[in-house]
Amino acid sequence: MKYSANLTALHTADAVWVAIFEDGVLSETAQQFDTQGEISALIKCGEISGKIGETSLLRQGSQRIFLVGAGKPQEITERQFKQMVQKAFQATKATSAKNLFNGLTDVKIKGRDLYWNVRFAIETLEAESYVFDQFKSQKAETFALENVFFAIETEEVQRAIQQACAVALGVKLARDVANCPPNVCNPKYLADQAETLEKRTALVKTTVLGEKEMAELGMNAYLGVSQGAKNEAQLAIMEYRNHPNPNAKPIVLVGKGLTFDAGGISLKPAAEMDEMKYDMCGAASVYGVMNALVELQLPLNVIGVLAGCENLPDGNAYRPGDILTTMNGLTVEVLNTDAEGRLVLCDTLTYVERFEPECVIDVATLTGACVVALGQHNSGLVSTDDTLAEALFNASQQTQDKAWRLPLSEEYQEQLKSPFADLANIGGRWGGAITAGAFLSNFTKKYPWAHLDIAGTAWLQGANKGATGRPVGLLTQFLMNQCQ
Repeated sequence: MKYSANLTALHTADAVWVAIFEDGVLSETAQQFDTQGEISALIKCGEISGKIGETSLLRQGSQRIFLVGAGKPQEITERQFKQMVQKAFQATKATSAKNLFNGLTDVKIKGRDLYWNVRFAIETLEAESYVFDQFKSQKAETFALENVFFAIETEEVQRAIQQACAVALGVKLARDVANCPPNVCNPKYLADQAETLEKRTALVKTTVLGEKEMAELGMNAYLGVSQGAKNEAQLAIMEYRNHPNPNAKPIVLVGKGLTFDAGGISLKPAAEMDEMKYDMCGAASVYGVMNALVELQLPLNVIGVLAGCENLPDGNAYRPGDILTTMNGLTVEVLNTDAEGRLVLCDTLTYVERFEPECVIDVATLTGACVVALGQHNSGLVSTDDTLAEALFNASQQTQDKAWRLPLSEEYQEQLKSPFADLANIGGRWGGAITAGAFLSNFTKKYPWAHLDIAGTAWLQGANKGATGRPVGLLTQFLMNQCQ
């Protein structure tokens, strides 16, 4: 769909959304279609009550007027606003309307301005219209809607449209990669996506390291995870350089890219193991952010790293009891081969020291413990730097791509002690999301660092099964905020 600001479309579009509040009050746009009292009559007879998400269709000539319940004025939250857009879109999608005028800009979201109203609308529409059917013989039916118009032609609205479209593209591409089956999306496939981005723009240079180069660098923890897999590990580094000062320190984003995680020798249960293709959602989200960054052309230096790997059991797989020497020299006793993401990440976090980063943020579907702690609504945030943690939390609140900070104090390191090595790769049953972060912190001493555990937020289960594209919105907003 295409988005633009065009006030005249109010009377020319074949579909219009207008807000109806619970107290019977009509929004400004709705009032323009109530000159004959048709909408007021529907309210009076109880046809529409104005409750959030309620929709009703009114025909006026060739126009379809969708009356959208908007709840109580001045009390509408971001979540409620998105529900309104979702329900209105579902109703519109069932028609043959091609051009939509979005009059829901009349709705005031509590604590937000017009910019966020437009952004939330576009990002919600793009998420709702997402389809992944490239492996189906029968494709999903296409809907007619092509253009969405907003009423107010201001710089603020134009900025919202541009930024929302960039974020939505990043989310879509992250979802596309993550939803690919593991027999297609292997470590090389991830690296190929990074190289494709380089071909799209002169702002990105991509380098790919194979297992030979990793071995020369001493990335033995990373390689230990990969040694049971036939597909070789691939580390893809995308360098985006657009800062006015070419020597400005880069922001580094590291994504865990376990394109399939069977758990290795510590084999996972068979139930829902198919979802372990989503163990590369960290890398997928970093790839999505880099694409959004290219669209926005932000004046920053940013490096996105996709740490591609598979964790499978065979006669050469690493074992519980093995001791691995990491790239920075610390040794790790493997107590559970299913705690593999931290072994891939620890060497990658050491590798990125060479860029002398301003900060490093890693993104990973790291622990089931994070899902137990925070559910599927908030990503876990762990950081050794309060300023960086606060900046990420603020970006999560702005975008509603929510994250919640977990503590990281010295006591958690005690759980990682090993009688045979410098560290154990797990810290026991308690506080597993935190001890995973504590493990990684041992490899981040040379820069400000934060970790996002997206195990609960990266994909959905059940009827809506599929990747969410989170936290592309959070991270892209964080980068936009660095430019202000």
